[in-house]
Formats: sequence, C-alpha cells, structure tokens
Amino acid sequence: MNNDTDTNIKLRLSNSELWGGLIGLGLGGFVTWQALKLKLGTINDPGSGYVLFYTGILMCVFASSIIVSAVTEGGPTLASRWENVRWSKPLLVIACLAAFSFALEPLGFLLSSIPLMLLLLRLIDPVRWTLAIPVAVLVPSGMWWVLKRLLLIQLPSGLFGIG
Repeated sequence: MNNDTDTNIKLRLSNSELWGGLIGLGLGGFVTWQALKLKLGTINDPGSGYVLFYTGILMCVFASSIIVSAVTEGGPTLASRWENVRWSKPLLVIACLAAFSFALEPLGFLLSSIPLMLLLLRLIDPVRWTLAIPVAVLVPSGMWWVLKRLLLIQLPSGLFGIG
C-alpha cells in the first residue's frame, strides 16, 4: 500500500461518526436479539418483545445511515470531539442530580425538585432571578399535579407530607 492509502484508512478509523454508528448498530442488534428471545406476538396481540424488536430494527436502520454517511462524507476525528471540552457544567449537572436523588425520599418531590430547578436555571445557563424563581416553582408544581392528581402516581411526600 502507498502512503495515501494508509492515511485514508487512518482517517476513516479515527472518524467519530463511524464509531458512533458502529456502536449504535451493535446496540440495535443486541436489542433486536433480546426482543426475539421474548414473545413477539402480532400487531393485534403484541407480546413483550414486540415494541423492542421494532425499536431495535429502527436503531439498526438509523445507525446504518450514520455509518454510510461517515464512510462517504467523512466526519470529525475522535480527538477533535474532545478538544476544548469544558467539564465543569456536565459535572455540576451530575452533582445536582445525585443530590436530588438523595434528597427525593427524605424531602419529598416538591422540596427536592424546586431547589434542583433553581440550581440548574441559575448555574448551568444563567437565567435572571425574575424568571428562574417562577419557573423553578411552577414547573415542579405542575409536574406534581399531573403526576399525583391526573395520573395518580404516588410520589415521595417527605418530612412535611407535601410532595
């Protein structure tokens, strides 16, 4: 092989979209395989694997289109995807969600989700206080009402029994 062919192969192997498509294809194949182990059933009487089977097929189709696009058009390298990555905000979101998960049971849904929303609105992509406070109160309250009153889902009530 000549030097241009070696460079072309190296560029294709470092294509992040190609690797993403291959991982997606593998995951879609796994979902389809596991769905086949379950009863598929028919459209009138679907089994437990029915939706999973077609979800896996769709995953494979979408992943295949990504692979074809990556091979024909190319794409960014794996290294270029990680250049200048700022880890502070993703790590902050993970820390906030971890704190929320620990606070949910003892404090209840409302008393743990309102501070979470306020933190995310102010720290991740700062929103002015006059918008952050109403959104942080109204969105969890609305979700609480839909989940608890309309869908009749039991939520953790916490210390004060309000949530």
